[in-house]
Amino acid sequence: MKLFKSIIIFLFFAQSFAQTTTLTLLKGKITSQIKELNDVYVANLRSESTTTTDNNSSFSMFVKVGDTLQFSGLQIVTKKAVITENDITKQLYVVSLEAKVNLLDEVEIKQYKNINAVSLGILQRPAKVYTPAERRLKTASDLDPTASVGLMAGGSIGLDPILNAISGRTAMLKKELKIEKKEYLLKKIEYMFKEEYFLENLKIPKEYLRGFWYYAVEDQKLEEALNAKKKMIARFIFSDLATKYLELLTTK
Repeated sequence: MKLFKSIIIFLFFAQSFAQTTTLTLLKGKITSQIKELNDVYVANLRSESTTTTDNNSSFSMFVKVGDTLQFSGLQIVTKKAVITENDITKQLYVVSLEAKVNLLDEVEIKQYKNINAVSLGILQRPAKVYTPAERRLKTASDLDPTASVGLMAGGSIGLDPILNAISGRTAMLKKELKIEKKEYLLKKIEYMFKEEYFLENLKIPKEYLRGFWYYAVEDQKLEEALNAKKKMIARFIFSDLATKYLELLTTK
């Protein structure tokens, strides 16, 4: 009985030893984010044998349990993998590799301020840059109210309805332009001044701060100072307007 057990144990260790020493043809495949992974370099670090993947990202190599395979290439990050017994028994050994990201050197963007449409002879003077509201108003103003009108049902169409429509739209666009300018001024105030300046220096109550800004942007001198980015002059104007605004609040 003891002899039988000894034989079983011997056969077990012999089989295990044989598995770790016997060479097996390993069929493998590479996967990655990159669609085409041909010419990936595969090296067995123990036997120093090498191969490369084909057009299907596949490869084959004789290995045994414990061997270390190294995968490298221009497109992927180098990776090492130790072959296990489970890998040997697989019909297809699949390895996932990480794509290599090549960082570009710092790109310096140079601005050539002297090169423009005027210097190139395209324009005689710089083109005016229009805001959205200004562009819509200009388009409406460019319409020719004296243009010829087509005929419908054998009779001419009166010009009055068309002129009235154009006039009404132009008036509406002028109002939109005025509102847009006020909104730009409000943004400039928020950018150039902190809330604390109005709350602490000018003593504007916080709940009336936005109302004060709307009140202030109606002042022509303040508008000119903000557009010219003359912050100190704007401060003096704000101080004078704050006194008047607080008097209005007291009166109410």
